[in-house]
Amino acid sequence: MADWVLLGLIGALLVLLLLTLFGFAIYSGLFSEVVVSAGSPPIRNISLAYKFKVGPYGECGKLFTESCSISPKLCSIGVYYDNPHTVPPEKCRYIVGCILSEGEEKPSEELIRLFQKFGFKIFSFPAPSHVVMATFPFTTPFSIQLAVNRVHPALDTYIKERKLCAHPRLEIYKGDCIYFVCPLARQGDFYVPEMKEMERKSRVAEADDAQTDITGADTLSETSSISLEATTDSRETSVATSILSPFAAGRGRDELDNRSEHSYSESGASGSSFEELDLEGNGDGSAGQRSDLGYAEEQETTKAKWAKEPTALEKERGEE
Repeated sequence: MADWVLLGLIGALLVLLLLTLFGFAIYSGLFSEVVVSAGSPPIRNISLAYKFKVGPYGECGKLFTESCSISPKLCSIGVYYDNPHTVPPEKCRYIVGCILSEGEEKPSEELIRLFQKFGFKIFSFPAPSHVVMATFPFTTPFSIQLAVNRVHPALDTYIKERKLCAHPRLEIYKGDCIYFVCPLARQGDFYVPEMKEMERKSRVAEADDAQTDITGADTLSETSSISLEATTDSRETSVATSILSPFAAGRGRDELDNRSEHSYSESGASGSSFEELDLEGNGDGSAGQRSDLGYAEEQETTKAKWAKEPTALEKERGEE
């Protein structure tokens, strides 16, 4: 009889433990609805302290812990520049840090010195005009894992279905909510100096490779050179555009709107106009945003066409 009582107590404890875990998961947001929308952003212009890293996104927790330990009361922020579905984990680029001030408020000099003492850099993001966004409750540390598994796929689907150019991914931990924000235009404003430098070097390397390919074509027969003339002109135009446009003098904030081919924007085939979206709180300036997206669409279309269409040289090699 005593054995049955003991088994019963163990069973009851297991049931209570499972119920507790289930309740904890629900409180963390297990069944919270994920609503993705396009409209005005939940943040204004911000100043932040950050650290730039290259590596698996799963390792960003260390930086969040470090930044929070310096000033626990500040809102945390993470910006992810690459799509982990297409870029190897060791090559993914991101920043993590804290928001020092928002809106017209200026960051405290004392806070700036404190973060700089621990190796953080200071940068400012403008207030985006239109974004794709979603929110998720931030009630426990487990909420972060649930948000990663549920919100990012929802964002991917929304952006892909509407063929939007929305990147990079911003995660803002503010109060009891996690805000997921993807700017729909002027994305270069959200690239920190380290990211801009890496993009510049990447484009220079692509230009060198392209120039090598074009120079190598000079050694071919006269017939091959003629057959390549049209595609070579197309390629030179595409390469020159992809290199010069994002970094040309006078572009200012638009310098990086045409992002890396492996960025989150790959989830959208092209940039759709805001007229196709159900925007919340539309304001002035939407026409200017459409222009930015159209420019990005033209760039992506050119790059995709070059990547997909084989040249006459490739065809000849295939026949041989």
